[in-house]
Amino acid sequence: MRIFADENIPAMTVRELRAMGHDVADIRGTPEQGAEDHDLWPMAQQAGRLLITTDKGFSEYRNEAHHGILIICLKQPNRRKIHQRVMQAMRRHGEKEWPGLMIKMKDFVQTAWKSHQDQSPG
Repeated sequence: MRIFADENIPAMTVRELRAMGHDVADIRGTPEQGAEDHDLWPMAQQAGRLLITTDKGFSEYRNEAHHGILIICLKQPNRRKIHQRVMQAMRRHGEKEWPGLMIKMKDFVQTAWKSHQDQSPG
């Protein structure tokens, strides 16, 4: 699966996703690190990648055609908790489910939205 990891996703999560065989683009250490959400969004979509982030602002794109959005929203986040919730979401949802799907993983629940678009962006 092609994944775009925002800089707020722990490096251990990126390593584990790669170890699982996923193609993960990590924004850390690139010129785009620190970019605004409205600049990251088209990068992830043009690359055809599921976006994984802790930035709630990406939920504004939930009704657009997209390749998937996973937002981790925890009351007291730390690397371990973020990592656990990302891994939980990745185990629950297969690659074919992600296009058009936005999942918001909270402390004890998850919320899901499916965009009204019939297809992911081309």
